[in-house]
Amino acid sequence: MSTDGAIATVEITQTSACSACKARSMCMSSESRQMSDVKCRMLEPLQAGDHVEVEVREQLAWKAILLAYILPFIVMMGVITALDLMTDWSEAIVGTLSLCGIALYYIILGFFKHRLQRQFVFTARKM
Repeated sequence: MSTDGAIATVEITQTSACSACKARSMCMSSESRQMSDVKCRMLEPLQAGDHVEVEVREQLAWKAILLAYILPFIVMMGVITALDLMTDWSEAIVGTLSLCGIALYYIILGFFKHRLQRQFVFTARKM
């Protein structure tokens, strides 16, 4: 973690349950890996190296679920339904086009990346 004024850049590390497992030395699974760096508002004074808990408002969490999972599913089902009703194409072609629809959705969502980054505000507090 590093700090710059009221903003902290936090390195999020995913740790698996392997760290508590007795057989971890014989397993090939990795125990942890760096996920990403996230800019967070500090709720209290923090210093570089502090272990922190990163939080987000519940409303923003639901918005993230909607954008990442629910809307792409609706796009996929809409493309499948529309093509199935309007054409006599094979299921392979319809399935491929539905995946292309999802790809297009994520490309369009990528154009709004900076706007979404301003909306999704994370906060950090000491653990």
